[in-house]
Amino acid sequence: MQEMNREQVTPVNIEDEMAGSYLDYSMSVIVGRALPDVRDGLKPVHRRIIYAMHGEGLLSNRQHSKCAGVVGEVLKKFHPHGDAAVYDALVRMAQPWNVRYPLIGSQGNFGSIDGDAAAHYRYTECRLSRIAELLLSDIDRGTVDFVPNFDGRDVEPTVLPSAFPNLLVNGSSGIAVGMATNIPPHNLGEVIEALFLLMENPAARTADILRVLPGPDFPTGGYIYGRAGIAEAYETGRGKLTLRARLRTEQLKGGREAVIVAEIPYQVNKGRLLEEMAALIRDKKITGVADLRDESDRDGMRIVLELKRGETPEVLINQLYKLTQLQTTFGVIMLALVDGRPRYLPIKRMLEAYLDHRRGIVVRRARFDLDKARKRLHTVEGLRIAVDHIDAVIAIIRESADNDAARASLRDRFGLTAVQAEAILDMPLRRLTGLERDKLEKEHAELLRQIEELTSVLADPKKVEAIVRKELAEVKEKFADPRRTEITDAGEAITIEDLIADERMVITVSHEGYIKRTPTSVYRHQRRGGKGAVGMKPKEEDWAEHVFVGTMHNYIVFITDRGKAYWLKVFELPQAGRASRGRQIVNLLELEAGEKVRAMIPVETFAEDRYLIMATRRGQVVKNALSLYAHPRKTGIKAIKIEEGDEVIGARLSNGNQEVFLATRKGMAVRFKEDQIRPMGRFVTGVRGIRLRKGDAVIALEILRPNSYILTVCDKGYGKRTEGSEYRLTNRGGVGVINIRTGERNGEVIGCLEVLEGHEVILISEKGTTLRIATGEIRLVARATLGVRLMQLEPDDSVASVACIEEEEAEPNGDEPEGSAPAAP
Repeated sequence: MQEMNREQVTPVNIEDEMAGSYLDYSMSVIVGRALPDVRDGLKPVHRRIIYAMHGEGLLSNRQHSKCAGVVGEVLKKFHPHGDAAVYDALVRMAQPWNVRYPLIGSQGNFGSIDGDAAAHYRYTECRLSRIAELLLSDIDRGTVDFVPNFDGRDVEPTVLPSAFPNLLVNGSSGIAVGMATNIPPHNLGEVIEALFLLMENPAARTADILRVLPGPDFPTGGYIYGRAGIAEAYETGRGKLTLRARLRTEQLKGGREAVIVAEIPYQVNKGRLLEEMAALIRDKKITGVADLRDESDRDGMRIVLELKRGETPEVLINQLYKLTQLQTTFGVIMLALVDGRPRYLPIKRMLEAYLDHRRGIVVRRARFDLDKARKRLHTVEGLRIAVDHIDAVIAIIRESADNDAARASLRDRFGLTAVQAEAILDMPLRRLTGLERDKLEKEHAELLRQIEELTSVLADPKKVEAIVRKELAEVKEKFADPRRTEITDAGEAITIEDLIADERMVITVSHEGYIKRTPTSVYRHQRRGGKGAVGMKPKEEDWAEHVFVGTMHNYIVFITDRGKAYWLKVFELPQAGRASRGRQIVNLLELEAGEKVRAMIPVETFAEDRYLIMATRRGQVVKNALSLYAHPRKTGIKAIKIEEGDEVIGARLSNGNQEVFLATRKGMAVRFKEDQIRPMGRFVTGVRGIRLRKGDAVIALEILRPNSYILTVCDKGYGKRTEGSEYRLTNRGGVGVINIRTGERNGEVIGCLEVLEGHEVILISEKGTTLRIATGEIRLVARATLGVRLMQLEPDDSVASVACIEEEEAEPNGDEPEGSAPAAP
């Protein structure tokens, strides 16, 4: 017995067995579950649901029936899988936000666009929609093949006749083994027009098809931003579409404005979208929103974002597109089963496959009808013989012992076939009336005409084509509707810069990292020695540390104390009044813990012939080509390598042939030619710019221009203006010359600026007091002097920061009251 068992075992290589078994499984998933058929656009589960409902008589003009019964019928006869899979597929075919033309008419809770799940199938009801009945039209006329179901007790169709191009119209998505499909929905009328185009011109190209079928049409509307992705997907079967929500602005009471979200991109969950927007507003990544609410109802979608007073709606719209799912990407993968095999299908091939399917349906239907007509004609001809010889027929039947004898006698007497003889025996007596005899003659003539017509259809492909066209035209007339999704050219979009005036702004950063932009006109002109106006109101132990001027369209390159570079545009900074702190810069830049901004450089373009020069507190300097900073990452890029205990104190732009000026806290300065620093790559330690004495540190870096002055400011409110030429040129790396006398009266140097005639400066104290004065009002004195009082300070206050403003921004006659609101950009 053991020998016998051993002989029955066949050794198999486990690798070969695994490969073969996995391949069988893969093909089962691909063909039997995940991918739609190119002909009817249905996966097996959807086809079985629709066919089972047809078998139960759940048509569009009948009452709804419990979904539980439909699920049970599908499981019992056709789909040997879980009930959840069947019910989920049924529910999706009924959801108008998922399916462009729903195939199931629903009653009850079938979920929502907010992501709510449908009620259990014992509570919901369904029936076929009117357009779904077109998928089944003529299914009982021999148009498709049937195969035994899983247990052999019933049969099911291998494909549905599909009187409309369901695959393109409703789209499909699915993940198989090693492949996936993601076909977008389209407008029914446009797809049928594309079919007409191919029928008239089989050589039409993708560009020709795009004229009548411009792109997908999603059930949720919105925009497709750009046409290149559509053309690529239609030409190759794969592409990417950028989808955008439909937004508009509304004027509210009190002069405020609101941004209204009326339509969202396809397959975006509205509930999660609202949560995402609320989180971004809470974290101040989306700014300027006073209120967010959902006012959607049965009449349509309406998400309201109410703006704060003075905010620009276009800026919010740009933020929403950039940070939320109001702009998404739809990856088109036009993969479907063709003759049972998965194929990537360009749009033309997909349309041709459907037309071939419909031509086959028309031919098979004609053959079925022809065969039926011929059989009926054969029967009618027998009945006509019986009517013409009715007395003899009656006599034969009366004299016959039984049906078999009567059938045999009729066949022998009149030369009838078995079918004809049987029909005569089954003929009711009313057929003997004159009216019935006339009907029989008319039916005979009609059958002859019908046979002739069907024969001509089968013999002439042009007639088949005409029938296909006629039936598609009828479908279009009944079910076509206007396009919902608008397609826009990417080049036509208005950039955010086009919507914002390019006015000059004062950018302020506090010691604690608050940032804002304020129009320069808010800082009214004053004379030297004034007390200044109340500026930023900082939190306790905070003060204004950096002041900078740039235009709304400028790029701002941020250089931090740790030698990293970040990138923003001025309009992306929050606008605030003079007395406001602004917002935390960490909400705009992804700074590391404890990292602080040391320089902000306005840049119009990242030109090859411009250079960025940086200096550290220990006197190191680095020179980089500005083009190295054209594409900083959101998390920043490394600009300079910082040694332990050192940090970046400033950065400036140069043209490559200028002079570098470094100033120290203890009143020393050095001036040398820029060409003494060779251009380097990013993330280097650089070379020595100035040799520091014990306890000293570099506090300023400037790039000097001809006929410029050096303005030096000390922390006790004193300072001076000195001609740049008084600082003799030296070599890089020296100890330099005396810049200003520091000590009890002046304190230490907090800032050193290069200024020209006509410039103005803003001084900001640690307590937030600001003073704006013309540089011409500051006494011009020699180097190594004590200077004059620039700002009257409270006993416990000191100057924290100083910045230069050109004369064109000054308003010498301005008398704007303190605390007035800034002008809107």
